[in-house]
Amino acid sequence: MNLLASMRYLVALNEHKHFGRAAQACHITQPALSNALRALESEFGVVIVKRARVYVGLTHEGERVLATAQRMLRDNEVLLQELRSEAGDPHGRLRMAAVPTAVPMLSRFAAMLQQRHPGIVPAVLSMSSQDLETGLESLSVDLALGYTERMHLPGIKLTAWPQSIEHYFLLRRAKKASADQLRIGKPMTWAEAGKLPLCLLTPDMHNRTIVDQALREAGVPAANASPAIETNSVLTLALAVSVGTVSSVLPGGMVAAVRSHRELEALPLVAPEVRTPIGFMTQEGVRPSRALDAALAFMKTPEWQSQVQQHSGTLGE
Repeated sequence: MNLLASMRYLVALNEHKHFGRAAQACHITQPALSNALRALESEFGVVIVKRARVYVGLTHEGERVLATAQRMLRDNEVLLQELRSEAGDPHGRLRMAAVPTAVPMLSRFAAMLQQRHPGIVPAVLSMSSQDLETGLESLSVDLALGYTERMHLPGIKLTAWPQSIEHYFLLRRAKKASADQLRIGKPMTWAEAGKLPLCLLTPDMHNRTIVDQALREAGVPAANASPAIETNSVLTLALAVSVGTVSSVLPGGMVAAVRSHRELEALPLVAPEVRTPIGFMTQEGVRPSRALDAALAFMKTPEWQSQVQQHSGTLGE
């Protein structure tokens, strides 16, 4: 039995919650995955997977084996990067995730990091805050970009690197397209925004919680705060405004991503003043890979800090 491979299959099963999809992700057949997991159970002398026609979860013992598997795979990746990298030339994968509204910032970070260190292969993932926190806890995410105010996980300590304080804008179609790029208009109150048909993220997203709370503080009745469109895609937020009759509420980092759309305008939202800290996060006490070390060093450079200032927060207005 290849212990490391079997541990990888277990982690994949936990991630995908489905035998077939886990096998596909591991590029093996479903029977091969099932046999490997049975061999793992035989090796440790415990039942790891609850038996049913479909995947229903892991046993208590299985959860303990899973935690060890996650650490083993992480340590294996760290070792591989140390063996393959030279001083100043890191090589290896870097799995990064961001809450949907911070994906533009993380994408920019990944592109600039890869340009600086061509040996690093970044993976940029969009996750809800809850999934992002789970990824940090399970070590399946090396570096996360999200709401640092939520960084309190039971039994898990996180280290945060603050990036920006996000301000919020109402994004809508302008009455007249500007000459070059999206125009920043005059401030609008949240109460005024609550009267418009809005395209918002789904209720499971923390951004939606922030928006709903601001509308309540502005005195917008719950019945009037129901969005015209809901989505878990930030691309849908921008496209719905661009081609439809709805508006949306976006943080500065998302507004910056659609600056080239001359037909749009963004109005700073006031009353209440909503400010949300965004930062990078990692699990404390975990030995960083060479790729992660390079990413942590890059985020402290003036080059990156300049990008943060230009493409988030108040957008220089």
